[in-house]
Amino acid sequence: MLDVAHHPWSEPPRRPRMSNDEDVRAGVSLTSRCLIRRGRPVIPVSGEIHYSRVPRARWRQRLRQMRAGGVTVASSYVFWLHHVAREGEPRFDGNLDVAAFVDLANAEGLDVFLRIGPWCHGESRNGGFPDWVQETSVRHRTDDPGYLSLVREWFGQIAAQVGDRPLLGIQLENELYDRPGHLRTLKRLAREAGLSAPLWAATAWGGADLPDGEVMPLYGGYGDGFWVDAGAPWDPTFRDHYFFSHVWDDPGIGADLRRMHEAKLSRPQPRTPSPWFPPATCELGGGMATAYHRRPRPAALDVAAIAHCKIGNGSAWQGYYMYAGGTNPALDGGAQESHATGYPNDMPRLGYDFHAPIGEAGLLSESHALLRSQHAFLAAFGSALAEMPSSLPPQRPGGVEDDETLRWALRSDGRSGFLFIAWHQPHDPLPVYRGAQFRVALDDETVVLPAEPVDVPPGTLARWPLGLTLGGVRLDWATASALTVLPGAVPTLVLVAEAGIEVSYSVGGAAAAVEPGLSPVRLRAGGGELDLLVLPATVAGDVWICEDGPARRLLLSPGMLTWGPDGQIESTDPSARVYDTSAASFVELPLEISGGPRVRGGSVGAGLVRDGSAEVELVRAAGSAVPVAYGKFDGRQSAPTAETFEDLAAVYRLTLPGWATGAELDTYLRISWAGDVAQLRVDGRTVTDRFWDGSTWAVSLRDAGVRPDSEVTLHVLPLAAGSTVSLPEDARDRLAAADGQLLAIDGLALRGCPIFTTR
Repeated sequence: MLDVAHHPWSEPPRRPRMSNDEDVRAGVSLTSRCLIRRGRPVIPVSGEIHYSRVPRARWRQRLRQMRAGGVTVASSYVFWLHHVAREGEPRFDGNLDVAAFVDLANAEGLDVFLRIGPWCHGESRNGGFPDWVQETSVRHRTDDPGYLSLVREWFGQIAAQVGDRPLLGIQLENELYDRPGHLRTLKRLAREAGLSAPLWAATAWGGADLPDGEVMPLYGGYGDGFWVDAGAPWDPTFRDHYFFSHVWDDPGIGADLRRMHEAKLSRPQPRTPSPWFPPATCELGGGMATAYHRRPRPAALDVAAIAHCKIGNGSAWQGYYMYAGGTNPALDGGAQESHATGYPNDMPRLGYDFHAPIGEAGLLSESHALLRSQHAFLAAFGSALAEMPSSLPPQRPGGVEDDETLRWALRSDGRSGFLFIAWHQPHDPLPVYRGAQFRVALDDETVVLPAEPVDVPPGTLARWPLGLTLGGVRLDWATASALTVLPGAVPTLVLVAEAGIEVSYSVGGAAAAVEPGLSPVRLRAGGGELDLLVLPATVAGDVWICEDGPARRLLLSPGMLTWGPDGQIESTDPSARVYDTSAASFVELPLEISGGPRVRGGSVGAGLVRDGSAEVELVRAAGSAVPVAYGKFDGRQSAPTAETFEDLAAVYRLTLPGWATGAELDTYLRISWAGDVAQLRVDGRTVTDRFWDGSTWAVSLRDAGVRPDSEVTLHVLPLAAGSTVSLPEDARDRLAAADGQLLAIDGLALRGCPIFTTR
């Protein structure tokens, strides 16, 4: 029997000055437990999207992709380097128009959190300082008057654009560990410039010394990272995020030398890292960037497991970096950090895909589905969950290498709550956990679930409801994850089954099993009625919850769905279905082609989707003997120079079918390849690039500027078999099997699709 007892809050909630007495904005307030919006506690979900790394024509699409993923706050760095590359020549046009981005995000129903620096990092050159700022003889990131004069001008330029547009929050600096006075100064300068927001924040990891009460501390968590050495093992600072704990600090993010002490897992920790502010994150790893020397490739379940653990730990704010990837602007000298600028990691010059839920090309990764399920849960239950403290069981893992003790936690108010299980980690697979049964001590009762012990397969991320009352029916417990509640004459509680775990539930102390499916079970107790809909694990990736429009809706679609504040659905697949609570079943979602005829079912619409491939012609063979390494900096492998790449890379000419470059379809090219470094060029101009890590590379032909008469070429540098760059296991195995050097074009797939809409 696995035991846990609910432990109530040790003190009443506090109200910090921030948003309550200072920078007051109607409908926004903050406590030490959570954010309050329009009088209700909420758990916001923020997703990082860099407007200056995304084509302006795609902003609306990306924001709607975020909204469909359950994101409620668009967060973005404001890169000084992107806006003022040349001294005295600030630019806020095109996709640098921060004011237009804020306006559009708000119009799409998203709050905005601007991270104004002035030092941002984000893998940008000089951390985001323009070269002319970097080269100015001042003490950067301090209260040096010369430096503050530069910052004052920069903040004034931002404020002149943003004006009095509503911002939910402003982050100052990034990863500044020991200068609280400077953070106070930056806040003063930002306010003097005319910037304002109810929330002011700063990153707190690495034991950062922050000015009391002046900034809300923000935390993060990555399951792997490019910032450690190529030969380094899976670091404890990464492993730790696959466990439940009340430790919010992470000394490993972005740090090459700091190490986390494993013993912290067994030390008592406060539920909230600050007595005045709730535990909030801004950098949960939505994926991971790729450096030349180290190329982590997190799986969707890796990303989801970390986010899931943070919710169980008591998170009051889920913030992801990155949520939407992008492409660096083509600046002189490059916009990315590199060895040439003294940075310890060489990064791709243009590509910033980040393996994010929304990739560089705008296609969704598998993590989008796993995370949007969590975010749907927060939208439906966050108001209650925000006031529920996290309680940890007395039997906890003894360290980050413990693969025997089940990882689980409780969030409860003493009467109801949710039991969280996280049984997944990468690199070192977990075994099946045998015979799990839980005893949960609440205020006035002890709940045992399930009725019989169950085995927990690896890969399980569960959030099981306890003591949930809906429609007058109290559900004692259920062994399927809470997803959402649909309104109706009889409300519908939607759960999602865990693969390999039998679903059972209890009402009034009587347990029963239920077979997952697409039809509900009607529960009646105490004069109330409740429909219990348990979706099979096999359809979890097709589940979408639309919070916009007249009422919350549950949809199933294998394609991408997006929508605006009015709730009008846009789909890339004509076979979407919506759950009809009155019929207690899924029905076809009526669709029409944007600007075209109405379509019903999958047959007509499916014929409008085009699939094909590009023809490949070898124009120039690669060098026959690429070197094992191209030099090192600070002990880490350097990327090849532009001259070396030109000399040694193979060149392929791609011939695209006519439909792929037409205006009717949005067409994407998926490149399956193997090698070291690759560039895609259109009419001789490099539009994006990639370091190989074994994953498929997706490119939007529209965003790349491909026209019917364009010359499209793919340039690929082989990877020497003896290279010591760090690769994912499958990619490393493929390299080891290569004869001398690895170079392959495995496939060039094309897909074009119109957009289907409905209301």
